[in-house]
Amino acid sequence: MKIKEKNWQKQAAAALTGLCMLMQTGLVAAASVELSLNESISLALKNNPAIKMAVTDKDKADWALSQAKGGTGPAIALNVTDTRGNLNTTYPNLISELFRNQISLTLPLYTAGKLEGLINQAKWNVNIADLGVTKSQQQIKLDATSAYFGILQARNMVKVNQESVSSLEQHLKNVRAQFEVGTVAKSDVLRSEVELANAQQTLTKAQNAYDLAVASLNNVIGLPLETELIIKEELQYQPYARSLSDSIRFGLQNRPDTAQAETAIKVAEETVKVAKSGYGPTVAFSGGVGRWDYKSPGTGFDSWSISLSSTWNIFDTGVTSAQVKQADAAVQKANYTAQQTRDSVQLEIRQNYLSMQEAEKRISTSQVAVSKAEEDFKIAQVRYSAGVGTNLDVIDAQVALTQAKTNYVQALYDYNTNKAKLEKAMGVPIP
Repeated sequence: MKIKEKNWQKQAAAALTGLCMLMQTGLVAAASVELSLNESISLALKNNPAIKMAVTDKDKADWALSQAKGGTGPAIALNVTDTRGNLNTTYPNLISELFRNQISLTLPLYTAGKLEGLINQAKWNVNIADLGVTKSQQQIKLDATSAYFGILQARNMVKVNQESVSSLEQHLKNVRAQFEVGTVAKSDVLRSEVELANAQQTLTKAQNAYDLAVASLNNVIGLPLETELIIKEELQYQPYARSLSDSIRFGLQNRPDTAQAETAIKVAEETVKVAKSGYGPTVAFSGGVGRWDYKSPGTGFDSWSISLSSTWNIFDTGVTSAQVKQADAAVQKANYTAQQTRDSVQLEIRQNYLSMQEAEKRISTSQVAVSKAEEDFKIAQVRYSAGVGTNLDVIDAQVALTQAKTNYVQALYDYNTNKAKLEKAMGVPIP
């Protein structure tokens, strides 16, 4: 009897433990993250790999600058040599072994502007890398914003289609009730069932689109793809005050792409200076101390030397001239690239601004359409219930209402996303 009681107690304890584990698993599975738009952007800027790669490029440019500056300082080298051979001409058959240990110092004194040009190049490249970080941050901000608005759009579309399914379910109940009393034909029931089935399929697609939108935002902000998100905000309309000309002017002054293109011209100009340094002389100081030792003890001696050397390539078969012309061509290309970048920035700003304006106009017209479609649907329902309207009138009115609501949601989404694209095209700083 006691054995049975103990077994029962063990089974109860095991069941209780399993229940607790299931409850904990459920709590973990139900864990969700509540996010505003600004919080989503902050997470994306913190976690997205694109930002980290841009910062790595900045670090690389900083070290390249350090390398360029290091070329102007002294270089110290240790040289160890072990030589074995016939070192005595008086005795050709005598094989000797000679050891040499030497420390030498070399310092460039004048390079005709080469080292200075390389340092300036590295400085401008650091500037370009800095702008690259800013550019990457602005792109990630746009990606996070677009993904956030994508969830809002998908969520609203789920709501629109849920309302459509609910309305068609109520209408189907009404049609079946009238069919049972013989006031409508069987075809009305069948047609209503078909419309409800179609609406349910559309709702399923909308729910899947919402799940995909959540996964997309999770990917941008660096959370696990299966993380459940609670979005705090709603799609709404906030007027944009800046004019098109002001937006273009702001973009040309603040867009990282234009600043990078302008800086690339300066890098190319420094390349010309570096190439022209080949026409001038170089002067360097060097010195060293060392110790020579033969294999036999007591036969070594110390040595030292200092020297000032100058080198000037009087003729190099046109190599320096070709390098200068290549650098000049690079400057021309950099200027053309900068102009092309400015033109592209202006075009991108104009496209996004006009698209935003177009969506803004659709917001007001679609609002009116929703109001009228709701009224038309109510009238169609009343007329059908009274026997003076047709089933097709109700279905068409429901389809028109769903389309009007869809257009309104789409207009809000297009307005907000194009506004975000415009700010990115203008290079609006991230607060």
